[in-house]
Amino acid sequence: MSKENKTRHNKKKILEALEKSLGIVTTACKIAGVHRSTYYEYYNTDEEFKKECDDMSNIVLDFAESQLHKQIKDGNPSSTIFYLKTKGKNRGYYEKVLNENLNTHKGEIKTKIDYSKLDESTLKDIIKQLRDKRD
Repeated sequence: MSKENKTRHNKKKILEALEKSLGIVTTACKIAGVHRSTYYEYYNTDEEFKKECDDMSNIVLDFAESQLHKQIKDGNPSSTIFYLKTKGKNRGYYEKVLNENLNTHKGEIKTKIDYSKLDESTLKDIIKQLRDKRD
């Protein structure tokens, strides 16, 4: 097999393996039987290969987001809070970190989570689920 054919074959194997490994490069390289340095050589020198790899990363991110949405739909309060703190920052859902004289608190950092933007029904669901976990 010529070097060009081998390279094309390796790239195809890597892309298939990236899909199977959900975009984890080390795992994909092991599956494809290609060294990680070879992957990065292809990635850094071949724009088309790079684009396909980046597209694969976006597909994996879409998959992860769909799982997060599923957990939110299933009533998982941690997932709901995480989503609001990351995607809802512009609506006021974020963690405020208070650094009040750290020397007197021995390095302790206090955090305050603003739940005021949640509606009553959502708050009741969160409280119920937290109580269920505690019991």
